[in-house]
Amino acid sequence: MTTLPFEKIQGADRVATDTMNVIFSGRGAIVMAVAIMISTFGCNNGLILAGARAYYAMARDGLFFKSSGRLNNKHVPAWGLVIQGIWAAVLVLPRTIKHDAAGNITYGNLYGNLLDYVISAALIFYILTIAGIFRLRQTRPNAERPYKAFGYPIVPILYIVGATVILIILFAYQTATTWPGLIIVVTGIPVYFIWKKLGTPMAEEGSISQAAAEAKGEY
Repeated sequence: MTTLPFEKIQGADRVATDTMNVIFSGRGAIVMAVAIMISTFGCNNGLILAGARAYYAMARDGLFFKSSGRLNNKHVPAWGLVIQGIWAAVLVLPRTIKHDAAGNITYGNLYGNLLDYVISAALIFYILTIAGIFRLRQTRPNAERPYKAFGYPIVPILYIVGATVILIILFAYQTATTWPGLIIVVTGIPVYFIWKKLGTPMAEEGSISQAAAEAKGEY
């Protein structure tokens, strides 16, 4: 508010970049690009590693391709990473073409559309994840907790309230993207039951300790 006039903020598509342009005299786009790249690589690091482990757990329960439920000699679900990478490429690489009234053509990609679709659906799962803290405190009060939620219960409650308000606003005012995104997620429900009926859970797999892995030179 101090850097940009209110009218500029109202009409801006990228407020943060415009703010950086004022502060760094026209170099804001470069500053923001570097910051976004750092943030993106950090986010991808967690998403890629955690995603493959989710597929691994699904496969062990008979809900995904069995190849994703096996670890390689480095104790990594390699096939889960491969499948995840291929699917990500399928979603990101296709180009979109738009024609405006003047006959001009602009090219884009599906990633921007998918991001709009999925952000509201992701908020639902974030809220459920935080709500799970309260549920687990009730059902498993004596479970070992190496990490405890900061500021419990105030901070988790504030997050749930804030995210719920944002979610309601998105569903009320961004109907063109929020409802299609929810439909995409809901399509996973019949897929889950079909795979559950046809899939076969894999046998329990013994885990290797850190000490044993170090002794074998695999840690």
